[in-house]
Amino acid sequence: MKKVKAMPSLKEAKLRRNLDVETIHYKLNDKYQNLGKGKKYYIYTYGCQGNEADSEVMAGILEGIGYVEAIDPLDADLVLLNTCAIRENAEQRIWGVLGQLKGRKRDNPDLLVGICGCMPQEESAANKIINSYDVDIVFGTHNRDHLPELIYDAYMTKAKVVEVLSNEGNILEDAPKHRKSKHKAWVSIMYGCDEFCTYCIVPYTRGRERSRSKDDIIKEVEELVQEGYKEVTLLGQNVNAYGKDLGLDYTFGDLLYDLDKTGIERIRYTTSHPRDLDLKTMEAMRDCRSVMPHLHLPVQSGDNDILKIMNRKYTHEIYMEKVNKLKELVPGISITTDIIVGFPNETEEQFLHTLDLCHEAGFEGAFTFIYSKREGTPAARMVDHTSDEEKKERLNRLIAVTNEGYLKGHERFVGQVVKVLVDGESKNGDGMMCGYSEHNKLTHFKSDDLSLIGKIVNVKVTEAKTWFMIGELCE
Repeated sequence: MKKVKAMPSLKEAKLRRNLDVETIHYKLNDKYQNLGKGKKYYIYTYGCQGNEADSEVMAGILEGIGYVEAIDPLDADLVLLNTCAIRENAEQRIWGVLGQLKGRKRDNPDLLVGICGCMPQEESAANKIINSYDVDIVFGTHNRDHLPELIYDAYMTKAKVVEVLSNEGNILEDAPKHRKSKHKAWVSIMYGCDEFCTYCIVPYTRGRERSRSKDDIIKEVEELVQEGYKEVTLLGQNVNAYGKDLGLDYTFGDLLYDLDKTGIERIRYTTSHPRDLDLKTMEAMRDCRSVMPHLHLPVQSGDNDILKIMNRKYTHEIYMEKVNKLKELVPGISITTDIIVGFPNETEEQFLHTLDLCHEAGFEGAFTFIYSKREGTPAARMVDHTSDEEKKERLNRLIAVTNEGYLKGHERFVGQVVKVLVDGESKNGDGMMCGYSEHNKLTHFKSDDLSLIGKIVNVKVTEAKTWFMIGELCE
């Protein structure tokens, strides 16, 4: 039995009607106050930092209705899978977990399993979830605030409850959050994307670009400072576009200057689109004490023809102009990136242009992927004559170049003292702690003092590895 409130529609998701964005202030209906009393929840989170932030909101909502977090998903009465739709292998992982939960539901018929996030926003994925898997709740990216109602309906009706909205999105304020860290916080500043890269499903799953008010963002960061947080990461599908939809003379660079005044010790941000990276943002990175000297700036390809087909709206040359300006304004800045290999019909020459750009930019890290076809995107309709073997071979060559960049990025700090925000005990060995430097370098150092967690300490780097640095704690 199903209770279908709404199903995803790619046709509806593609519309941009320029309607006013609604800001929804979360308020719990008394009807659901103790819905989860005596029960436990567990959330699997896949994909980007935006999904991690969404999971913290859902965890806060669940705890607001009485649930407590389970350490082990096998002990949970409610399991949510917060999904990603960027690449096919992300979906394959979801099908595997659902298969494992099938046996758990046989043993515990009262267990509720929910699928949420980006996958349900895809029509084909939603139909497969609903018709082929034993799940109880299916919802998308636009209705996290409906979670208590969906759980209530699933318990009361014993039906599969489906509500996946295909609207342009809204902004949810005042929702409770259960943050995973006590010293580092995600702060969403905007939602959605209007870029429409031809390979990407995000504009359809996340809706149009919509910015939170600067006052709400500043207030959230001020509260985090008061609670003792040391670092915030500002989140959005395209943070550089912040404010464009508000019709105000206030940009992302302005927001950085204002947040620098809150007293937060570290500010990071992701993800940036090169087209919208402007001079004011670069100047803010230079001027603001709290803005860290690291930028993740996805390039995707170094070939102009491929960039044009991808609808990236910049060229190899424009990208490098921005990188060089950043390096001029913020000496020593660390730049990392995303790169797609094997975009339909990419030639060897075009791939070599990407390798050239990697050397020119001096990337100190990269997330590298083979192109993954996403149903409903323009690129999915392109006929591709490049073999899988050739794509894998190119990926391996690209990884060799980017790994060299990782190592060089660490080697330049050997002998220097870096400031590390300590995250916790290291998996690199007993008696070791770890955290990230200002340039976002994972750094391990010898110590067993757990009181250092959440503090910024000085570490002298003694050794550089490909994936991390090793150092000594300075007295």
